[in-house]
Parts: sequence; C-alpha cells; structure tokens
Amino acid sequence: MTEAPKDSSEKSLNFIEQFVEEDIASGKNGGRVHTRFPPEPNGYLHIGHAKSICLNFGLADKYGGQTNLRFDDTNPVTEDTEYVDSIKNDVRWLGFEWENEFYASDYFDQLYEFAETLIKKGLAYVDDSTAEEIAAQKGTPTEPGRMSQYRDRGVDENLDLFRRMKAGDYPDGAKVLRAKVDMASPNMQLRDPIIYRIKHAHHHRTGDTWCIYPMYDFAHGQSDAIEHITHSLCTLEFEVHRPLYEWFINRLELFPSRQIEFARLNLTYTVMSKRKLKQLVEEGHVNGWDDPRMPTIAGIRRRGYTPASIREFADRIGIAKRDNLIDVGLLEFCIREELNKSTHRVMAVLDEKPLKLVITNYEVGREEIMRIENNPEDPTAGERDVPFSREVYIERDDFMENPPKKFFRLFPGGMVRLKGAYIVKCDEVVKDNAGEIIELRCSYIPESRSGSDTSGINVKGTIHWVSVPHAVEAEVRLYDRLFSVENPAADERNFQELINPNSLDVVRAFVEPALVEAARSGSIRNFQFMRKGYFILDSDSTAERPVFNRTVTLKDSWAKEAKKG
Repeated sequence: MTEAPKDSSEKSLNFIEQFVEEDIASGKNGGRVHTRFPPEPNGYLHIGHAKSICLNFGLADKYGGQTNLRFDDTNPVTEDTEYVDSIKNDVRWLGFEWENEFYASDYFDQLYEFAETLIKKGLAYVDDSTAEEIAAQKGTPTEPGRMSQYRDRGVDENLDLFRRMKAGDYPDGAKVLRAKVDMASPNMQLRDPIIYRIKHAHHHRTGDTWCIYPMYDFAHGQSDAIEHITHSLCTLEFEVHRPLYEWFINRLELFPSRQIEFARLNLTYTVMSKRKLKQLVEEGHVNGWDDPRMPTIAGIRRRGYTPASIREFADRIGIAKRDNLIDVGLLEFCIREELNKSTHRVMAVLDEKPLKLVITNYEVGREEIMRIENNPEDPTAGERDVPFSREVYIERDDFMENPPKKFFRLFPGGMVRLKGAYIVKCDEVVKDNAGEIIELRCSYIPESRSGSDTSGINVKGTIHWVSVPHAVEAEVRLYDRLFSVENPAADERNFQELINPNSLDVVRAFVEPALVEAARSGSIRNFQFMRKGYFILDSDSTAERPVFNRTVTLKDSWAKEAKKG
C-alpha cells in the first residue's frame, strides 16, 4: 500500500486533497493520482480556467502523479485550431506541462461502440421527437417527466436507426440517441438525457468522417475512464451531473473515475461566461481575446501579469465547496507584491503636455549621466545610466502655483529634488497668452548631486523627470476594470450596459531611453513607472513609437473609492 506524501507546509489540506489522500491510503487505483484538464476549444481560456489548471496540475505534482490535457472537441460548429493553440500556450505559460495530449475526438470510435453497447443492453433508444417535444417531456423539478413514444423501440430497430444516423441518412435534428435512465427521477439530468445528436458539420480534426457527435455528459465520463483518470475535478454546476457520470461508467463497466466538484472562480468587476467574452470580442467592445482588459489568460498576460502571480492568486483563494465572489483586488495585490520586489523603477512623464523645467544656471549643451538604482527592494538589481541635461520634463501635477499646506512638490520659491540628480529651486513661472503655464525656470544646487550631496540642504519632496533631448515619446495605455459594477452577473441590466467607459485611457508619455532599450531587447519585461504604477511593453510597439500597458496602479484606488462611498 502506498502512503500519502506528507504535506511539508503548515497549510491544512483542502477537501479535494483529503479525498485524494484517503484514496491513496486505501490503495485505491494502486495509489495513483491521474488528473486531466479538459477545455472545450471554442474560445480562449480565462482566469477561472487558470484556477482549474493550477488545481489539476498542482494536485498531480504534489502527489507524484500525472495530468492529461484533453480537448473536449465534440461540437464542430464552435471549435477552431486557433483556440487549441491558444490553450496549449496558456497552460505552458502558467508553468505546467501535460503528460499526454488527447482529444475527445480520439475516442469517437470507442464512444460510438459504447453507445451501441447501451442500445444492445436496452439502455438507449433513438428518438424522433423534436427538441421542443423532448424539453416538454422532461417535466419540471416538481413534476415527473413523460416517456417518449419512441422509448420502447426494440434493440434491432434502435441499432438500425442509430447506424443510419451515423451513415448520414438523416438531416440535423431529425433524430437523437437518448439514454434510458429514469423519467421520474428528481434529478432532471437523469430524465433520459440525449447522448448523440446529428450535426452535419466539418470537424477541425476528423473532417467530414462523422455527422453524429456525442454530448458532453456522455463523452466526458467515458473519456476519463478510457484514460484511467483517478480524480475528475469539475466545477459545482456539474454536481447534479455526477449521478449520470457514474451511471454510464457503471452500465458500461468501465474504469471508475471519481468526479469531485469544487466552486468555480467568480471575480468582482468581471464576467466569466465564455459566451459573453466572445460577444465582447465579436461586437468590438474590446480589441480581441487578448485585450488587456479581458480576464482571458492571453489578456492578463499582455497586461503584464506573471505566471507566478496567477499561481499565487490561485493558492490564496483556495478550493471551496460553495460558490463565492472573490475580490479582484486580491488578484491585483498578488501582482503588486511580486512586481514591487522584482521590477526596475524607471522614469516616465505621463502627460499630453508635460511641463518643461529649464535649469537656468546649468550650462547650455552640458549633459551628465546619473547613476540611479534600479530597485531599492533588490540590492542585486544594480544601477542604470540616465542622461541629464539643462531641460527636463516633469509632470504638471508636480507643480502648483498656489499650493496647499503639506504640498511637498514644486511651487514658486520652493525646492525639490529631481530623482537621482540635483536639488532645484523654482525661480520663475512662464505662461502663454492664455495664461497656461508652459515652463518653469529653476536654478540647481551644484553641491546637491545625489550620492555626493554636500549642500546640507534637506528637501521633503522628490519628483521624477525625463531629459528633454533624450526623451523617447511613447503611447501609454492606462487600463482599468472592464465593468463598473461589482457583480455584473447579478445585475439585471444587459451586461454590455455595465461596461466601464473609463476602462481604457490612452495618453502620450515621455520615457527615459534606457527603458525602451531594455524593453525592446527583452532583458526586462515589467517596469514600475515611478509614482505611477506597473507597466509592460505591448506587442503593438514599433521602433518609432513604443507602447506600454499599465498592469496595475501602485495602490488599490478602487478600494479607496469604495470606502468613500
């Protein structure tokens, strides 16, 4: 008998791990742990799938087992190889590798034989009823169903009709194959469910070989059994399907995979319905499946989230038996916590009309290289060269002509340190004919250079800057939450009406040259724009115009607004 491995951490086991350890301790399945991740290739994976990926692969890894990647490709109308490729890319990006790559379509021949076996046992029949008639026959949760007039067809007639369905003798919807279970069962899933339907459609893997396709409830459990999956992990909506899952396995006398259900991920300010996500893409509310506002793994990857942050998030939310709503702020906390420790701090002025600061007592044409630390949280991150000159850009909100108390940035007669450079004093404010401030004339303290300051002057404020002659113009996309209500799924309005109109703000920025060079070379992926947030170079960037996406702000501004409310 194989002993369950000891948990090296102090963290208690979740209920699925408890089930697994009970099975291992009892010697069930020889102590094996074999899971599977079974996505349907009809769209891109989202953060909810990431939770399931981490669970399935993580469980197998913890107990020395294996995980299969199996595509549930039983509906040729909605599936595409684009989705297959994106799913494989997402799983690998999260840091996991599957033991075997399978498709439900690999088992079409076996599944067909299983269906014939049920017919021969008198447990399945061909029904000519329409979809509307079958729905009416099912009854209601409080009233039993009515048996179809075709339920008592003989075995030979059912075999002949089913084989003719397979041969393509009938149009779509003309007939279905139903399992003969229990029309009076209080579980609606057991009221003679459809297990095969006619669908004359080209399949992305089997072409036009098949014109009948198995339903999910039939294909899923039997695929698990064929692969000898020991623990089939599903979300809670499949709990009512479990009796049917076990009914098929028992009647066909197959390997007894164990289905266990857990709560799916519901995230605030987010929709997780693949149908709704597809609608957002097709109706142009977002710019594709990998739009950084989307909760797809492709979208959050493009936004700048890391595999480690997603795995940490999945670990923090844990595995529950009951559905709940997780604050998206926790996901943002996970990426902030990681990026705070790992990212280089760089300077970028995010302003359509940045404020020019001219240092009048700094020689015209003179330039210096300032050595600025990359990350105060990481002493090994080193320093970088930042060019400094007589003219620099600063943020407009770092200057106020009539400042309130405790404003420690720049104002007339005030002094501030330019990050990694000198202390400057504002001597003059220059305005245009409309009265708008266009330039600050300042003087610098030569003895105040950072790292060798002998001026003896202490200032309370430090601001970031970018040298005007060295500044690289960039496009910066400030992403925010896609929906403006906490729980879009619970709102009675059409979900498109709930889209946050401020979910994307595109601004012009000026960034230090080292930032662009590092991003383009790929030597650094994520950055912290000092005092602004965390950013990543976007795939839309060109040599002439880099584009940066905001991953997340430095602080949770939504939580702050909620407290005000």
